[in-house]
Amino acid sequence: MDVPKHRATRTTSLRDVSDFSKMEVTGSWDALEWTKIEPITPFVSNANFDFLIEAEQVVAEGHGVVLVNTDDAGTLMVTNFRLIFLSEGTRKVISLGTIPLATIEKFNKIVVKVQSNNRSVDKTPAQRLLQVIGKDMRILVFSFRPRTKQRRLVFDALLRCTKPTRLWDLYAFASGPSRFKNTTPLVRLLDEYCRLLCLGSYHASIDIIENGSFIWSNELWRISSVNSSYTMCQSYPFALIVPKIISDEEVLQASSFRARCRLPVVSWCHPLTGAVVARSSQPLVGIMMNMRSNMDEKLVAGLCSKLDNGSRRKLYIVDARPRKNALANGAMGGGSESSSNYFQSEVVFLGIDNIHAMRDSFVRLREYMDTHGRASSDGMSSFLRQGGSTWGGGNLSSMSASVSTLGDIGWLLHVQNVLAGAAWIAARVAIENSSVLVHCSDGWDRTSQLVSLANLLLDPYYRTFTGFQALVEKDWLAFGHPFSDRVGMPSVSGTGNMPFELSRQPSTGNFAPSPIHQSTGTFSSQPPASSHSHNSNNYSPIFLQWVDCVSQLLRMYPFAFQFSAAFLVDFIDCMLSCRFGNFLCNSEKERQKCNVFEACGCLWVYLADLRTSEGGSHVHYNPFYDPLKHNGPLLPPAAALAPTLWPQFHLRWACPEEAQAGEIEAQCRKIVMKCSETQKAKEMAERKVKEVTNSMESLNAELRREKQINSSAMNMAKSVSKENMAIKRAIQSMGCKVHVSGSGECTVDIESNPDILCCSSRKESNSNVRDDKTDPPVSVLVTADDDDDGNNGIVRVCETLCPFGSGGGGCRWPNGGCAQLGSQYVGLKANFDAFDQLSINDSYFKSE
Repeated sequence: MDVPKHRATRTTSLRDVSDFSKMEVTGSWDALEWTKIEPITPFVSNANFDFLIEAEQVVAEGHGVVLVNTDDAGTLMVTNFRLIFLSEGTRKVISLGTIPLATIEKFNKIVVKVQSNNRSVDKTPAQRLLQVIGKDMRILVFSFRPRTKQRRLVFDALLRCTKPTRLWDLYAFASGPSRFKNTTPLVRLLDEYCRLLCLGSYHASIDIIENGSFIWSNELWRISSVNSSYTMCQSYPFALIVPKIISDEEVLQASSFRARCRLPVVSWCHPLTGAVVARSSQPLVGIMMNMRSNMDEKLVAGLCSKLDNGSRRKLYIVDARPRKNALANGAMGGGSESSSNYFQSEVVFLGIDNIHAMRDSFVRLREYMDTHGRASSDGMSSFLRQGGSTWGGGNLSSMSASVSTLGDIGWLLHVQNVLAGAAWIAARVAIENSSVLVHCSDGWDRTSQLVSLANLLLDPYYRTFTGFQALVEKDWLAFGHPFSDRVGMPSVSGTGNMPFELSRQPSTGNFAPSPIHQSTGTFSSQPPASSHSHNSNNYSPIFLQWVDCVSQLLRMYPFAFQFSAAFLVDFIDCMLSCRFGNFLCNSEKERQKCNVFEACGCLWVYLADLRTSEGGSHVHYNPFYDPLKHNGPLLPPAAALAPTLWPQFHLRWACPEEAQAGEIEAQCRKIVMKCSETQKAKEMAERKVKEVTNSMESLNAELRREKQINSSAMNMAKSVSKENMAIKRAIQSMGCKVHVSGSGECTVDIESNPDILCCSSRKESNSNVRDDKTDPPVSVLVTADDDDDGNNGIVRVCETLCPFGSGGGGCRWPNGGCAQLGSQYVGLKANFDAFDQLSINDSYFKSE
């Protein structure tokens, strides 16, 4: 995707509007001279849109649209999942102008009339704008071609798609699980409970959950199935960790004393000391603050197990609200505990504001970033804008005022309060070995923030990818943070199906809504024709604020987290987009009722798939992570809890260049990648060296074997040669002349001597034996076969002339009679009497 580029100087600003009805102007908006924009050929079908994801379909298109933030012209498309802006030249998706529909908080139609310099009747048509405000710090303004119905077409499509009347009309249900199939989080919740209670021998499964046989325990705590059907508390999970000494009947009785039956239960327990972090909602002490419950007091007392010295540990009851807010809730039956009613306890108020204050603070922060950013929704850079509340004109006092305004917004102060409260809770558990019970009003907003942050500080497991998932699923999803209400999506109960607001609610504070700001300017504007926004009573960025707190801890402890700030940004974007089903509905019960886990994809599987695609070099991995450096609790001192803007999230749209605060991290990741590649190359080279060494050793061994075979063959040849020479001498000593030609033919001339030799012929040989005693010589010609060498010719002569041969041919050596004469060289022998008559030198039968 393209990064928004910095645009040229503009002479006038869309922000500079002093009246919502009419204003004379002097100037022109040169960026919207539509005659200079070439018409764009419409796309034919979805087949041309290779940027669409699975099951995403185009609903409406607007051509010749200008993204005022960056002066980019292109095509604006509405799909069933996103609002997409394509660049006119490159046809690439521009990231700034592309936003998921669920991430849109509100959108308005605005008409701006541009007057000419001569104050005459201006026939220039009014500029028709579409303002889109996102939950991710974006404020976008699109300008449409005049005298067309494209803006109406896009606006109507947004009305239909951004706020579906039914939960299953969301894109998450249309896309289905796909390859990001979800597994039931109920099993993962039980596995996390087993990890907390050190029950390693137990493993959860669907069958165990269905038959209710997950009632496991250790010495202090047990897993209760009292809420398995969600009858006791609809916003609590199906399984709860409670003190072992408290029965299910007592749990049911205690639940009636807490708001929405959200009774005190264990969220995290120390594996060695037994100290716990527990959570609940406010007690129903009544308007006189004098109501009590014995079962509630007994349950709270059960959270304080005995120390090693036999004494009972101290209990801190942390009320996240300001004290005055807690007292005000008493008029509606709520309130706070009295330390006199709970043994060895102390009540502490943290003073964290409610969801309405957080929402207003976030709105002011978003408008501040849009006002003072580079890519502002009015198309004017803060360096070129003039006025008392900007950087322009070189006015140092105005620069100071702008910085001070950031502090007045209050967002960073709220983040600091949440961080300080969580750090205080973690210190009580880690240092004092005390137990802490945390609650606010309903126990699902500020309580979830504090408890999950304290767990993150106490347990290194939650600072890994797997642990972070377990933490979010346990303390946010399972314990009923109302995501549909806080994000502004439909829910099963219908609270998310909120009516449209026909007029925009004014923001509190010093900022007017963007882009129509009340300051001296040159444009006249009409009020927004119509607008669409979420119900201001329930929408609030509570979970986003918690992720902001996690990013602050990541900045303070860069070696303690396996994941990076980029992972947190992608994580919060996926949550706001509602692309997956993990964060739909308001409770575990509602998600079970809608079968979300089987019908929708899983965010965790998607993020894990991204990491798997690139391995350890993926941007989600923290290159500085060292699990041994921080293998215990993180206890930041109060002086270190000074939050700053989260650059990767707060600045990425308004100040894209300055948002690259992770540049050092990126450089480090490149170094790690190079080291990894070098290590891989080294290992590959070592493997090749080893293979070459093994090959050389194998060749050397083969060479040695060949040498041995060659040596054996040579020795055998020498031996055969000696034998043949001995045979030749032996034959010659009997008066035979032997001649072996180079062609392998062997000629033997035998002198006739009947007393010495009796000759016989063989069928295989071409021999002529003369019986006539008067013919003295006998000539025998033996021709070697193809498979025989020259030496075998002599052997055939031996077999031919041997008097001991059988009639069928063939030498009977070493069983022949000739072998009895003690010669090991020849098979040709005469009868014993004939040999006795011969005078043969024995040296002929010996080797030379």
